[in-house]
Amino acid sequence: MTTLRAFYAAEAAYLTEGAGFGEMARHLASDVVMYQASSLPYGGEWHGHDGFRRFIAAMGDSWDGLWFDDQQFLSDGDRVVVHSRGRLRARRTGRELKTSLLQWISFRDGLITEFRPYYHDTSAVLAVLDEQG
Repeated sequence: MTTLRAFYAAEAAYLTEGAGFGEMARHLASDVVMYQASSLPYGGEWHGHDGFRRFIAAMGDSWDGLWFDDQQFLSDGDRVVVHSRGRLRARRTGRELKTSLLQWISFRDGLITEFRPYYHDTSAVLAVLDEQG
């Protein structure tokens, strides 16, 4: 859990404080894969450090705030399921979304190899990001 908590802190610093990608990368396997819902602006499969860097930049284009106040972790060896409750702030609209998110995360040799996030309501995510309101 130490690696995952450190990764989450680095991700939040990237999105809210403009921190660099390097702190996140040190917790990721070279062949890491991020799977995002295709309906989202940053949807698709993102492979390796370069792909993850492009993903986090695309996500940063959408969000400038990310705060998870309540997280629960369930671990089974090299797999962790995380239930997070918190809020995100849309970069373009300034609107905030209170939501919950479930993530399936895999590890190998202490590094993150895979993220599979499941959003409670992707239509609510899209509505908050929509500049037309």
